[in-house]
Amino acid sequence: MTTLRDDYILEHISPEPIHLQQLYRHTHLTCLYPRMCSGHLQGRLLAMIVAMIRPRRVLELGAFTGYSALCLAENLADGAELHTIEIDDEMADRLTRLFASSPGGDKITLHIGDARHIIPQLHPGNWDLVYIDANKRDYTTYLQLLLPQIPPGGFILADNTLWDDKVVDTATHRDPQTLGLASFNDLVARHPRLDTVILPLRDGLTLMRVKC
Repeated sequence: MTTLRDDYILEHISPEPIHLQQLYRHTHLTCLYPRMCSGHLQGRLLAMIVAMIRPRRVLELGAFTGYSALCLAENLADGAELHTIEIDDEMADRLTRLFASSPGGDKITLHIGDARHIIPQLHPGNWDLVYIDANKRDYTTYLQLLLPQIPPGGFILADNTLWDDKVVDTATHRDPQTLGLASFNDLVARHPRLDTVILPLRDGLTLMRVKC
């Protein structure tokens, strides 16, 4: 359920491109857990971040229906590339068709499988921007795999890091997803290589800059 403030924000930011409107609606009509789709506000933020930092190599963990990948690809410069990893092999054909027919989709390379296994196989690494939105239990593992592949000045975004505020009370909420995210939040808050801020956007979005 949206609030009046949510509605106001959406009315006062850049409009959602029509192909993303259609994808968002299709996701809600055809998919379980459509809330996993980034949506208008977060999508505009992802596109803005890419426009600001001008990454050459971007990695996304967790494509779902492709909305966030298209937002990340939207402002990529010529010659830049985005690799996205989706564990659900039933999404492969759908995502391949989507990227082939959407603006910016020609800059996206799709990988199907478990990100924990695929990340070490992607060479040369050197990711300027990474967006983590995959299995919440494995966020810490993803970070450990990724940090050696991100140069100083690179950025990491991690979605869902507030997890309906369950991470605030892990004495009550003991499910693996909540505990995984809580451990990740604790790690990045004190990690010597990271500057970190949590944005209270939707379900929490953590922005990290690699310092050294």
